[in-house]
Amino acid sequence: MERRRELFGGRSAAIFALAGSAIGLGNIWRFPYMVGQTGGAAFIIIYLVCCLLLSLPIFLAEAIIGHRTQAGTFGAMEQLAPGTKWKWLGLLTVVSPLIILSYYSVVGGWSIGYLWQSVTAGFHASDIGTVSSAYERFISAPWRPLFFHTLFLLGCAAIVSAGVKSGIEKFNKISMPLLFVLIVLIMCYSIALPGASEGVAYLVKPDFSKITPSAVAAAMGQSFFSLSLGVGTILTYSSYIRRDENIFVTGLGTVAFDLMFALIAGFAIMPAVFAAGIKPGAGPGLIFETLPYIFAKMGAAAPWLSAGVAVLFFVTIVFAAFTSAISMFEVGVAYLVEQRGLSRRRATVLIFIGTWLLGAVCSLSFGPLSGVKIFGQTIFGFCDMLTSNFLMTFGGLLFVLFVGWKMDKSAVRDEFTCGGTARFNCAVFDAFWFLLRYVAPPAIVIIFLTNFLA
Repeated sequence: MERRRELFGGRSAAIFALAGSAIGLGNIWRFPYMVGQTGGAAFIIIYLVCCLLLSLPIFLAEAIIGHRTQAGTFGAMEQLAPGTKWKWLGLLTVVSPLIILSYYSVVGGWSIGYLWQSVTAGFHASDIGTVSSAYERFISAPWRPLFFHTLFLLGCAAIVSAGVKSGIEKFNKISMPLLFVLIVLIMCYSIALPGASEGVAYLVKPDFSKITPSAVAAAMGQSFFSLSLGVGTILTYSSYIRRDENIFVTGLGTVAFDLMFALIAGFAIMPAVFAAGIKPGAGPGLIFETLPYIFAKMGAAAPWLSAGVAVLFFVTIVFAAFTSAISMFEVGVAYLVEQRGLSRRRATVLIFIGTWLLGAVCSLSFGPLSGVKIFGQTIFGFCDMLTSNFLMTFGGLLFVLFVGWKMDKSAVRDEFTCGGTARFNCAVFDAFWFLLRYVAPPAIVIIFLTNFLA
């Protein structure tokens, strides 16, 4: 008996889910840093152009495949290119997000650990070196990170096992508005701090002298990775969108939400960093080292307010991590349900076990397994490098080549225009088609080379 496939309830549910997949930890630490380091407002303009002219067409390529087939990554490629080697793209985009989820859940676990710390004991430190040492001790100790890694993955499994509508859609409908409310509250507090104006200037002051070819490549890469392109999450979520929904409008809404959150996150974090008199740094250290030190420093003057902001911040971090993680979890579950005939609950258990095991090894690579190296990288670092530098960009390139050069143009037009009912003139589709075929492929190659050679 064929299972009845669940679908999202409507456009807002689809946008919330897709935006949730895109909005993650990278929006909070990486985007603000890149803006300040590569031209301020000038970089934001270039980033916006990259989102619209590069990442949106790639997003739509993935979405068109999922929406047209109403199937997960592997099943979609079997439908559109039966009996060809394109099925390996479907398999690649099942494996890639599960590798990412494995180490991403480790960082998600750290977020839960720091949320617990902010609720129970707060942050106490006389200098940033003390906080950094506490962070190093936390991630290198074997058992606590493993416990929080497990807790994080169990949360993902609980949401995904509840189903598309009762689990993923319901969670995103609650978490996405909450995320925006929380980050706006933190922003209001941050920009009101004495000395915060320097952090605001860091983000908005245009410095066109910093706009170099490498800065443009960085903007291209940030727009690509920020939207979680190339790993099948967009394809899988789009397969749950009703046939009468407009993919182009959904894509625009997702890009707008992602960009808006990244900008607000920048104004929530950087003014506080500068108000504390320290230099911003890229990477998870901004979340787990710099900001706890700021909370501790502010706590001397207003302990209750500082403690409240710390709790709000790490609640935001945890929710942002969950919204991205469940989309990666769902790719594997969809494959097992649709291609292997498993029940959703059993598929969820199997994905949990697999990702927990690899994630546990990644977590231990900061402690007992720190001496194990793969091509000079820790296990965690190797998984990150493999997915970010190779699998994501390779998957994105294959998606645009498939839609732009393999699929029939009339089928692509049919999806883009929602069966001819969308009120777009021919020029809009023609622009999309040109960008997809002639701009996106070389741009993805540039992103790959930039990350590979960096």
